[in-house]
Amino acid sequence: MMKKLIAFFFQGLLYIAPIGITIFILYKAFFLVDDVFKPLLFKIFGFHIPGAGLIILFLLITLLGYAGQTIIAKPVKIVINHFLDRTPILKTVYSSIKDFLSAFVGKDKKFNQPVLVKVNLMSNLEKVGFVTCEQLTDLGVEGKKVAVYFPHSYNFSGEMFIVPAEQVKPINAAPGDVMKFVVTGGVASLRGNE
Repeated sequence: MMKKLIAFFFQGLLYIAPIGITIFILYKAFFLVDDVFKPLLFKIFGFHIPGAGLIILFLLITLLGYAGQTIIAKPVKIVINHFLDRTPILKTVYSSIKDFLSAFVGKDKKFNQPVLVKVNLMSNLEKVGFVTCEQLTDLGVEGKKVAVYFPHSYNFSGEMFIVPAEQVKPINAAPGDVMKFVVTGGVASLRGNE
């Protein structure tokens, strides 16, 4: 019983530590910035400006984020891309994985149109998937067809099919919930169907 309580305590600590540390750092940073800039702003304006420390702290953190993105991240990306340009096979694997992951979590999410596709007209067999591309003329595909990605259950793989658009029916549910439903083999319930 005591082991379980200690395990729960440390689990709770893991949940709260990042939030607590962040709040503590922001609190200390606020007073540090306020102590440094309050006398300076008083000399310039001749009176105290309420909330100035908070605004300055916000601007400093934003500037730090910008600097981290441009000064640190860009050179690292350039070095990685230079290395990948010299190894074409590795570049293909890397870019495929990067594109796949950004389709899930990036700002260019691709799995945001869950659909139900009739894959067998004889038996009315249907499959859950995600429309990933609606314009396939670059592939030489004629007629109204779309690309649909079908994730596999209990696996991080799937298949992409080109199917007639009239066999694709939108699913009125959150894309993340539908993906969870498919990946878990239908075990996870969709919101609204719980």
